[in-house]
Amino acid sequence: MKTRTKIFFYALLSLVSLLFIGPFLILVSSALKSPDQPVYSFPPQILPLPPVLHWFAEAWTKIPFPRYLFNSLLLELLTVPAYLAVSALAAYPLARMRFRGRQFMFFLILSTMFLPGEVMLVPRFLVISQLGMVDSFAGVVLPGLLSAFGVFLLRQAFEQVPRELSDAARIDGCNEFQIFWRVVLPQVRPTLATLAIFGFLNVWNNFIWPLVVLKSDDKYPISLGLAYLQGIFGDDVRSLAAGTVMAILPVIVFFIAMQKHFIDGMKGAVKG
Repeated sequence: MKTRTKIFFYALLSLVSLLFIGPFLILVSSALKSPDQPVYSFPPQILPLPPVLHWFAEAWTKIPFPRYLFNSLLLELLTVPAYLAVSALAAYPLARMRFRGRQFMFFLILSTMFLPGEVMLVPRFLVISQLGMVDSFAGVVLPGLLSAFGVFLLRQAFEQVPRELSDAARIDGCNEFQIFWRVVLPQVRPTLATLAIFGFLNVWNNFIWPLVVLKSDDKYPISLGLAYLQGIFGDDVRSLAAGTVMAILPVIVFFIAMQKHFIDGMKGAVKG
């Protein structure tokens, strides 16, 4: 590739990156601006002069922010490992076993991806209500354990694992679960990491379902806490921006920790 072509592509990618990161930079800038510096201006003033941290303390103390943050982290801890386990256990037989109706079952699972989440609110709430899980973390976690996307992604990854490995393990005396746990599952760790990122984002950003299930304020996750914060501050953009930045930071940290597996994990779905 010629030097001019490389320069053009790098410049184009830089512009696209700025387009995506621009709103986040404006958000951080708004959270650091003093009362004398306008938030809405054209062209936008990105650099806060001088930067202040008062709005972060305001957002942290006006609502039980630490409690909401703890609730979200607890929901992540309860949901993501179980979400990965259920998706893997559902995807493995669809990818590695031969039985009648396998393809039909797979397409039936995929068909649920085309249903809007709002359609399932009432049936899910009725089931959770009958199980006595209203206003509990279990009621928030249970409906999110099975995902058609997770089954699809892991099925594609399982199909990429050479069957010779399974045959060799079977000859050595391993049963099907041992083959799944010791042979096949370690081969798809990048895909599991990718699915963990998607699962983490889904749980962290989930708003409607916790709002429907939870009745007690002290059980709210951070997504509902930000809505509560908006109700308190109203038009106070700086405090709202500070609260949003603090809510985003755990997601950024988790993605940075898992990003090295992200590209490798997506390759399995593309090849399949």
